[in-house]
Amino acid sequence: MFTSRPTLQGTFGMVSSTHWLASQTAMAVLEDGGNACDAAVAGGFVLHVVEPHLNGPAGEVPILYAPPGGETRVVCGQGVAPAGASAAHYRGLGLDLVPGTGPLAAAVPGAFDAWMLLLRDHGTKSLDDVLKYAIGYAEHGHPPVERVGQTVETVRELFETEWTSSADVYLPGGKAPRPGELFRNPALAATWKRLLAETAGAGDREARIDAARQVWRTGFIAEALVRQAARPTLDTSGTHHTGTLTADDLAAWSATWEAPATHDWNGWTVCKPGPWSQGPVLLQQLALLPPELPPYGSGEYVHLLIENCKLAMADREAWYGDAADVPLDDLLSRAYNTARRALVGERAEHDLRPGSPGGRTPRLSAHARVAAAQEGFDALGTGEPTVAKLPTSPVPGEPEILPDGSTRGDTCHLDVVDRWGTMVAATPSGGWLQSNPVVPELGFPLGTRLQMTWLEEGLPGTLTPGRRPRTTLSPSIALREGVPVLAFGTPGGDQQDQWQLHFLLALALRPQVRGGPDLQGAIDAPNWHNDSFPGSFYPRGMRPGSVTVEGRTDPAVVAELRRRGHDVTVGDPWSEGRLCAVARDPETGVLSAAANPRGMQGYAVGR
Repeated sequence: MFTSRPTLQGTFGMVSSTHWLASQTAMAVLEDGGNACDAAVAGGFVLHVVEPHLNGPAGEVPILYAPPGGETRVVCGQGVAPAGASAAHYRGLGLDLVPGTGPLAAAVPGAFDAWMLLLRDHGTKSLDDVLKYAIGYAEHGHPPVERVGQTVETVRELFETEWTSSADVYLPGGKAPRPGELFRNPALAATWKRLLAETAGAGDREARIDAARQVWRTGFIAEALVRQAARPTLDTSGTHHTGTLTADDLAAWSATWEAPATHDWNGWTVCKPGPWSQGPVLLQQLALLPPELPPYGSGEYVHLLIENCKLAMADREAWYGDAADVPLDDLLSRAYNTARRALVGERAEHDLRPGSPGGRTPRLSAHARVAAAQEGFDALGTGEPTVAKLPTSPVPGEPEILPDGSTRGDTCHLDVVDRWGTMVAATPSGGWLQSNPVVPELGFPLGTRLQMTWLEEGLPGTLTPGRRPRTTLSPSIALREGVPVLAFGTPGGDQQDQWQLHFLLALALRPQVRGGPDLQGAIDAPNWHNDSFPGSFYPRGMRPGSVTVEGRTDPAVVAELRRRGHDVTVGDPWSEGRLCAVARDPETGVLSAAANPRGMQGYAVGR
């Protein structure tokens, strides 16, 4: 079948990411003798520089690590709510939702420490080796992709009048970053150079990495982050607020290793971060599949996947979060999903229908119940993040929605497989340039992941000190007979585990589909998503019954979906998903990689 690009194949190493400079950086580390972990960390720090509208060092990142002969593990790079970030405190400020921007939405930053933990425990390279690429691009410049400048222009007025430290970095001389012109972030370069200088005498490789983690938590970086959180900042509520992040919060938290959530389906074992992410949504969708599927790509097939997704997302809303025990075993059990499967009928369902795993009674937030009852409550975009705007917008903080239904906000993804068969999948996000003012001493902003929590008490996702917000970030690794064979993921907020399911099934069903897609073909295949559940980003709206499909979708499929009662929007031909993937054939040792052509910046490299 025709694909936008070839599926790359080789035996030495493969990388796929959402930006070509990160992909090539990771490949350079492999060429220099590094392993997949070294490469992922170097590429991750470059993503902070070249996609600052999509991620930053004070954001968050879940990372999946799969060695060829060992257990797949998760690095939790999602920080917790600060000690002062209680739902009662926010309600006392007159808020009913956590703002989508500003320091009140900042969790303890998680990305930096997660990358350091992966590097220390499974990498081989030094701190200098992995940071030199990001320092070079920040200090000497890189030609930015068009959307960096576009994003800056959407918040120009805010930067020039309120968030002036951001204007200093992103509007030097009043001019936004432009393709073809070098863009520099000298403050960020200086931060990493000072970090290297302060840790130079710390000891061996591991000791130095731990020293860098300590500087982040208690040194000059921590001090600057706390000062920034205490500055009154205009946020999406239309009011100036200070944050809750303190020195004690930063000192007390570190990234951790944990077991993945898994599900076995048709010979595949799919590994995801736990229910502090939305990762198990993909697993639930697999568990909901009937023994026999409709013909691949047919209207009936797409209808089935949409309706299954609605059920899994309803469970996400009722059960996922870090403020309560999540009954994940029951949610993934055969009995539970057999019963849930019977709820899928011939017609599109518009109601939000969480289940009762183990006989428990589901509870949705009041906001979710209101959103579900209001047809047309669609103050949301299809991706992340919330874009900061002055409060003159009809919906302050509403993501900029383009005619095709997409938004200018999103996140990043990076996959690596090395010649030894080790795989890493990571989805860095948060700390966007449009989320919080740049910390002037550091060159990057705080994150805003607390906007995914609720201010209503007693929910799994209630804003709770010391607990993680339920993030949307959701990288994936799949095994066959216990061996890692596929690492993949995508930006896209609430859509991540919709697009990833469609991609995985395109590959998994290939033997049954004549001329079915290879790795690149599965990424290229027309994709879709639905918004029949509360969005994770402020202002957390939903569109019951909605489906957005790419313009390349077969018109007969669109007609069938509409006949079944779906409210179908036909978007741009290449508008759904930004998937990345690497693979390894355990029988031959052949490595593969592919990247999304949408957006024209994701690339795979390898040999």
